[in-house]
Amino acid sequence: MTHAQLVQKAVAWLRAYRCGVILSEQACLSGEMPDAIGWKRACHSVLIECKISRADFLADRGKPFRRKQELGLGCERFYLTPAAMLRLQELPAGWGLLECHNRKIKLLHPAAKNLRTATGFRYEMNLLLASLRRVEIRIEPQNLTEFLKWKNRLAEYNQGVLPEGIVPAEEESNFFLETEAASS
Repeated sequence: MTHAQLVQKAVAWLRAYRCGVILSEQACLSGEMPDAIGWKRACHSVLIECKISRADFLADRGKPFRRKQELGLGCERFYLTPAAMLRLQELPAGWGLLECHNRKIKLLHPAAKNLRTATGFRYEMNLLLASLRRVEIRIEPQNLTEFLKWKNRLAEYNQGVLPEGIVPAEEESNFFLETEAASS
């Protein structure tokens, strides 16, 4: 299995784990480039680092954001590896372990859910904002705000009425803006 294939599996696992926004292999201000990171309700982030060899895993431990865990991304952090590559006692404190078994991902060890610090949150915001800027560059000459208002244009073309089945933007639910208490 290649690293790219493992990253694809990580993205699919994050979708199944109910992450609504997922990025893969995007650089962050801290220098960290998560293989996959997703966000659930209440800004809860889940990081997955894919390792296809022990050497890759051991090299990862020397990175600045691994040595100083407070610099890292993710409320939850997981390694995703081929089956039987790592022992649980080798995991950094709080990290979970996912293994690939015959194309299926198995959760071998859950991650702590409170690993992200205020610094990590700022780095995640930087990652998200940089990604939004990349989108905005690709949709020029339109800006991001106008692009997101496509429903307004639909209504305009239909004499002020949205097509059947389309909900006005102000009535859309946005679980990412809910507090943790509301999402429980």
